[in-house]
This record gives sequence, C-alpha cells and structure tokens, in this order.
Amino acid sequence: MNTDKMMVALDEFIHVGGGLILIIAAVSILTGLIREFVPQDKLQAKLTKHDKWGSLLGASFGMLTPFCSAAVVPVTMGMATMGTSLGTILSFLISAPLCNFIVLAMIYAAFGFKVTAIYLALTFSAAVIGGWLISKSPWKNEVRRGDELELATNGKSCSSDCSSDSAEILHTTNSDKFKNVLKFAVSLFKRIIPYVLLGALISGLSAAYLPAELVEKYVGGGDLSSIIIAALIGIPLYLRIEMAIPLLNVLILKGMGMGPALALIIGGTGASLPEIALVSSVLKRKAVLAFVLIILSTAVTGGVIFQYII
Repeated sequence: MNTDKMMVALDEFIHVGGGLILIIAAVSILTGLIREFVPQDKLQAKLTKHDKWGSLLGASFGMLTPFCSAAVVPVTMGMATMGTSLGTILSFLISAPLCNFIVLAMIYAAFGFKVTAIYLALTFSAAVIGGWLISKSPWKNEVRRGDELELATNGKSCSSDCSSDSAEILHTTNSDKFKNVLKFAVSLFKRIIPYVLLGALISGLSAAYLPAELVEKYVGGGDLSSIIIAALIGIPLYLRIEMAIPLLNVLILKGMGMGPALALIIGGTGASLPEIALVSSVLKRKAVLAFVLIILSTAVTGGVIFQYII
C-alpha cells in the first residue's frame, strides 16, 4: 500500500515538474527579451508624464515586470522619487505580482486558456480600478517621497537574487543584448526552478497522502464562506506562484472548490505579509490598507466568479 502511494507521488512529481520546466524555460526567455529590449527606466519616466492614464499605464507596466515581491519595491521607490502618482504606483503594485508573464504562464499550464483569460481580465481590471479609485480619494497623497522615503527605507535592502531583476539595462549592441537575454533567462530559470520542483514535490506528496476529507471539510464547499476563508488564509502566506499552482491543482482534485483555489492564489501572491512589510516602506498606512483591501476584495470576487459563474 505504501509502495502504491509512493508511485502515485512519483508519477505526479514527474508529470507536474516536467511540464512546468518547459513552461518556465520559455517564459524565462520571453522575460529576458522584454527586459532587454523594453527599457524599464524609460517606462518609469513615461509614467510620470501621463497621470491621466496613470492607473492603466501602471497596471500595464506591472505585467512587464515579473519580479519577486522584494524587487518590486525598489522599482516602486524609483517611481515615487520621480513624482509618480499614488494611483499609478498602486496599480503597478497590484499588477506586478498578480498578472505578470510568469503568473499567467503558470495558470495557463495548470488550468488552460479560458481560466487564464478570465483571471487576467479580473486582476488587470482590479489593478486599474484600484489605482484610479485611490487617485480620486482623499488618500491620494499617502505615499512617501524625498526625505520621508529615505528615512523609511533606512536599513532595508532587496536580497541579491531579487536585485538582479531590477538592475539597470545595459547600453549594448543588439548582438550583445541577445547574449544578455540568454544570460538573464538562465539566471531567472535557475532562480525559479527550485520553487517549481518543490511545488511539484508537494503536489506529489499531497496527491498520495493528503486526505480528501480534510480538504472538503474546510474549503471544499461552494459557499461564500469557503472563498472568504481561502482568501484570508492566502493573505498572511508568502505564496510563490511556482509552488502554489501545482499544489492547488492537487487540492482541487482532492475536493477544493475552484473558487477557493483562485481566491487563495490571488490573496497569497498579491499581498503576502513580507510584501506588505516591504510596501510599507514606500506607502503610508492608509495606502497600505487600501492595497490590502483591494487584493482581498479581488480574491473574494475572483473566487465567486470561478465558483458560481465559470
């Protein structure tokens, strides 16, 4: 019996891990191309000149920046220093972790085109609308700038593996740029793949040993409470999307509803405690609260859509 479970775990690990390795390899190359040929500093500068469309531009910029949550903050600091509006900054902060290329590729690999398209529409709209709403609210100036930003960030720095994501774009010839693309893609692949393999391992062990009754008891129902619980569980967690997707695929097979699954993904990847702590170095308390509430409401809304409508 134990041997049978081990074989189930191994088969799941190979199936999930093998497919995701191919996806991550392709996305790493695509990310390298975008990073090398779409200069991030110029994009940031443009954001300060078009505040009328700030939330839309901020959300679009976020899609092009598949950084870890720590590396999003240095980019955000640069935007704040240049005078970018809070609406634009908030839209970027919501979009970057929730609907960048890596996240979309992972969701597509696990759930297919329809789920990915609806997920993108939901999260991108949340980023745009959330940024626009706060730009029209009394909280529109709740962002640290100048000396206040410098004081808040004293002693805080991004880890070396994340800071490489936001490194300056080298001014090189096209042939050198393609070399940089390959170098960056290999680096990104190496950094992501341990989480992919860990997620595949957890997926395999869960498929073999996690009792279906346990999943069904807490988040298996199709009611609103299951969705809210999943969203609230996700907020404190630091969910790497590379680990979360394989695990959730198994949880769904074990009885977890599609609504709670998506609520958990959005909550965990959009506003984990480490990211909230880092974001607090750029945003003031009311803006941080708005950020968390937008992510939470997006998670619950997404859960309801995928549970009752799709």
